[in-house]
Amino acid sequence: MKKEKYLVTSALPYANGPLHIGHVAGAYLPADIFVRFQKLLENDVIYICGTDEYGAPISIKAESEGVTPQVIVDRYHKSIKESFAGLEIEFDNFSGTARKPHIKTAQEFFTNLFKRGFVTQKTTKQWYDDEKKRFLADRYV
Repeated sequence: MKKEKYLVTSALPYANGPLHIGHVAGAYLPADIFVRFQKLLENDVIYICGTDEYGAPISIKAESEGVTPQVIVDRYHKSIKESFAGLEIEFDNFSGTARKPHIKTAQEFFTNLFKRGFVTQKTTKQWYDDEKKRFLADRYV
């Protein structure tokens, strides 16, 4: 019988706080069960995940604690990874969106789309905070 091949991933949790039961029940446990089942069937399965290390939730948390976003990312990436290990949810690769391999892959992917005409460049109006010298995500508006 021919082995099936699967690449499985789950939604990336923001690295701005610890995992909670909703994360686990909603995304990671179902995927983990699927991966384990496929491995029992001796199919080829790769399960990847990581933390989302950009975005307003991380900035908001960092501002509330008076630290940089990187401090928050480092703390909660480690915490989330340890939580998965404690739950025996195992990934073949657990990384993060601010890590070098992810950045390189994302840049190559979108550059390729741009070169092939699937992504276009345009100018839009955005809300800007003159005091903090930054553009504002929807959570700030």
